[in-house]
Amino acid sequence: MKRITTEPLTADAFAPFGDVLELKSKPDQVINQGYCGRHHDLAQLDFTSGKPGISLFDSEPRQFPYTLDMVERHPKGSQAFIPMSLSPFLVIVAEDVGNIPAIPRAFVTAPGQGINLHMGTWHGVLTPLHAPGLFAVVDRIASDTNLEEHFFEAPFSIVHR
Repeated sequence: MKRITTEPLTADAFAPFGDVLELKSKPDQVINQGYCGRHHDLAQLDFTSGKPGISLFDSEPRQFPYTLDMVERHPKGSQAFIPMSLSPFLVIVAEDVGNIPAIPRAFVTAPGQGINLHMGTWHGVLTPLHAPGLFAVVDRIASDTNLEEHFFEAPFSIVHR
């Protein structure tokens, strides 16, 4: 089994796959009578059709080493995962090479970080590392199919550094 070591989630490292959702060093605006900083427009939401929707996902925690045998992508819309706790989660992504995923990369979020996967990005399933695995998800809502899956010939073992 091929081994992949996790890396910290940073905006630069994650840029080919999507956006890191986190507080900026300074808010864009101060609102609500000075009690709230607004960190504005953090993600590139993109949908070919349908409408944007907000769903709640309640996922069971996983542990390291994590076996990765499949990735998926959504060719018709971006997908944002916003944790509803301050626990880190595992993010697995892969570049597209001729309509198949390249060797995956694995990131572990810092507390308070979320992600937005760009349209068509190969990614692993939602992988919280602690309970509760509760996430707000912003993605495309439509009746047609928006899911492609790829199963690897040999699984990968994801280990945490």
